[in-house]
Amino acid sequence: MIITINPDNPQERLISKVAATLKKGGIIIYPTDTLYGIGCDIMNKKAIEKVYRIKVRKKKSPFSFICSDLKNISRYAKVSNYAYKTMKRLLPGPYTFILSGSKMVPRMMLSKRNTAGIRVPDNNICLMLVSALGNPILSTSAKSDDGSYLNDPSLLYDIFGSAVDIVIDGGPVSNKPSSVVSLIEDVPVIIREGIGDVSSL
Repeated sequence: MIITINPDNPQERLISKVAATLKKGGIIIYPTDTLYGIGCDIMNKKAIEKVYRIKVRKKKSPFSFICSDLKNISRYAKVSNYAYKTMKRLLPGPYTFILSGSKMVPRMMLSKRNTAGIRVPDNNICLMLVSALGNPILSTSAKSDDGSYLNDPSLLYDIFGSAVDIVIDGGPVSNKPSSVVSLIEDVPVIIREGIGDVSSL
């Protein structure tokens, strides 16, 4: 089904409905501050495996996930003073930060080096969903077969409708990917330059 949620002032009733679907192991498509993403509860292994099948992706390539704020990040990653100050300056925003994962993160969400990609998007729908669920939400871009990003909820429903439980229409997004920055060992490394400004790093 498609659910239209106000991006500026998300309706709590609808957020609760989507969160309930996630708690049951459901898969959703939702807007971020960059792209529309495919997501699920990162604590639900079966749901994660389903997203891997939807994306036709090998499990050796873990997905990133969305937290609600910096305090939330510190539960799922090792955050040094340097990393905290850097993220506090840039988040919420269009960045994915690579950090060492904590024991709270399921193994299949970590790389071989026990790192995780973590986002705090500047998008009220995302942040309210994570808060309502109580766990981070897996984040991977919704793409067409030719690899192009999709930002039309109706088109996303036509393509993925049978594979997901809910498509959220949260209005237009930038349709450009986030910048990916590793903060491992307090050395910023730009892995991908996306919409987030990395000139200060």
